[in-house]
Amino acid sequence: MTKRALKSALRHGALALFTLATIYPIVQVVSISLRPGDRLYTTSLALIPEGASLDAYHAILFDKPFLLWMRNSLIVSVSVTIIGVALAATAGYAFARFRFPGRGAGMLAFLVTQMFPATMLLLPLFLLLRKIGLVDAMPGLIIAYVATALPFCVWTMKGYYESIPVELEEAAMVDGTTRVGAFTRVTLPLSAPALMITALFSFMTAWSEFMVARVIIQKLGLYTLPLGLESLAGTFQTEWANYSAGAILVCIPVVALFLALNRYLVSGLTLGGVKG
Repeated sequence: MTKRALKSALRHGALALFTLATIYPIVQVVSISLRPGDRLYTTSLALIPEGASLDAYHAILFDKPFLLWMRNSLIVSVSVTIIGVALAATAGYAFARFRFPGRGAGMLAFLVTQMFPATMLLLPLFLLLRKIGLVDAMPGLIIAYVATALPFCVWTMKGYYESIPVELEEAAMVDGTTRVGAFTRVTLPLSAPALMITALFSFMTAWSEFMVARVIIQKLGLYTLPLGLESLAGTFQTEWANYSAGAILVCIPVVALFLALNRYLVSGLTLGGVKG
């Protein structure tokens, strides 16, 4: 074996080990979700437990308000996605194409907010939402998530717009269209990869977030999926099988969305980072 082939084999072996280390916890969650009720605390590491059943999936879907949690999460996530994409698409275009007072400070402010975890914003967010009466309300949670996701989305859209030649818009305006027409008919369709990245990031921000929702939402009827799953962990007993089954079901929409948008991911992330 040549030296080059040996390096390639070692590299692929290391990647295989990292892949197994990443997949194994997921496989264990699936295994726990299949355990019968009398074997929840077994120490067996078998991937398919003895007496495997789908009782936990039936329980989480029909004995728990899982569908209510999913409905709430879908309402919040879709709303955040639509609002986030609309705001990021227009704000990113303004920062990319126009020069106005405060432009640099505005972009710097967006960047600085990404240096701090969302938990640091909990207190001011809570006080602001309480002041306007949106604590324990779905619109308040949507506003909080949009505010969290928007800085990254604006930077992504700005970078992608700057990779599109401005001459295309100028040619459209020479042909008689307005600035808005050039944006909607030329620039926006060409920005589909970046829009998909923005949509995916906004959706995932709202779909899987727990801490902000824990502070803002208290009513059981407004629980999202992370809050609902957390409620399965009791003080003296945790419904591990139901918890694991719920975790698997929560992952399915995100994985499906990721696969649907997969062809946009590489171009959206690379071309969007050409200019800053």
